[in-house]
Amino acid sequence: MRGPRTLRARLTAGLVVLLALSCLAVGIATTAALDRFLVGRLDEQLAASGGRFPASLEHERRRDADNAPDTRGQASGTFGARLFGGSVTEAVVVRGGDVEPVALTAADRRALAAVPPGRGARSLSLSALDDYRMAAVRGDDGDVLITGLPLHPAEETVHRLILVEAVVFAAVLAAAGIAAAAWVRLTLRPLRRVAATASRVTELPLASGEVAMPERAPDTDPHTEVGQVGAALNRMLGHVENALARRHAGEERLRRFAADASHELRTPVAAIRGHAELALRTSEPVPAEVRHALGRIEAESVRMSELVDDLLLLARLDAGRPLDHRPVDLTRLVLDATADARAAGPGHRWEMVLPEEPVTVTGDARRLHQLIANLLANARTHTPPGTHVTVELAVRGGTVVLDVEDDGPGIPTGLREEIFDRFVRADQGRSRNAGGTGLGLAIVRAVAAAHGGRAELIAGDRTTFRVTLPLSGS
Repeated sequence: MRGPRTLRARLTAGLVVLLALSCLAVGIATTAALDRFLVGRLDEQLAASGGRFPASLEHERRRDADNAPDTRGQASGTFGARLFGGSVTEAVVVRGGDVEPVALTAADRRALAAVPPGRGARSLSLSALDDYRMAAVRGDDGDVLITGLPLHPAEETVHRLILVEAVVFAAVLAAAGIAAAAWVRLTLRPLRRVAATASRVTELPLASGEVAMPERAPDTDPHTEVGQVGAALNRMLGHVENALARRHAGEERLRRFAADASHELRTPVAAIRGHAELALRTSEPVPAEVRHALGRIEAESVRMSELVDDLLLLARLDAGRPLDHRPVDLTRLVLDATADARAAGPGHRWEMVLPEEPVTVTGDARRLHQLIANLLANARTHTPPGTHVTVELAVRGGTVVLDVEDDGPGIPTGLREEIFDRFVRADQGRSRNAGGTGLGLAIVRAVAAAHGGRAELIAGDRTTFRVTLPLSGS
């Protein structure tokens, strides 16, 4: 069985267990002391009697009262025996002021014969009687006189004490358990406040963006252990808040730089592209080397324009600029994007799995089309010709799930965790030759998040990129 897990339960259980052990020790000590005291009283009575009762058994028993055993002052149950020559000659017990003979077995006789005279009392049990305290003295005629008093009254008193102690200790333990639980709960209240503060910190999104740190732990008394923990937590929260503020400031500066740089680059890049196109359209003869250089300038300006547009889009999404919120037929977007991908990659085998009814979501049609196109371009660019690419759209439990799956070579294990980061390429050479910017999947994740969804990679025998979006009206 498992013990209590919480600190409050363990402290309460520990206090109750310690109190129970204390009660047990007190009970054992008082019971043993009372037992010794009562047995000592019996021993004193036996010593005071001096064998007077068994001494009356020295005379031959007759029916006249003059020679009857002397039972005066003897309590009911008093035992007397006379031994002569190591053998028991008489054994009687007082019952209601009279004496009754006691039937002794051979074992009883041997036990009585073993009682040493003049050496104090000892406990003895006879077959016809209960436990007795026996003491032996030597008689005047060379015989041995044994007097015994029953232990039953003393044992009954001890048993009654045990019962009373059990009832009292049980009540005390129950009351102490309730009081200990309340006291521990009150004592641990500052620790609960510190734990609540730490729990609120764990719920904060610390990965990115501006973070509002919760209030500090209120208990910071350096003279208590909880106060020391609270003070240490507050210092740690201060350091974390400072680090997060610096990180957020750096992110904001980087976003502003990317947005400003992208905005400033759009005009010169467009001018370079326009001049290159204009030069290529001239009717005048142009040397082959110059025409080739102009063609490369035009191609790189197109690539740079795409990079600038992607950076501007990410900057707008990072800034939280609102997108269009209109009903969008996602099924139509998948059909159009797959048709474009089939035209751009005729060497691949394209398959669509679509529901019978159109799937509608609320969002920005242009951005959602770009999301689907980026996923298909990623599958086309990073897999060899002949790869089977499946585009599946489904509605599952109030959400729309878009899967783009391929049976290509897969994604290296080291890149799976950062595949949605910016400027990450699974194949540097292939991506650059194909004109990729390394921002396609970053835009997929950003657009999905802007629509209240998420993008994830499911790696296995087949590579699957999954986008989950809320269903329109859900």
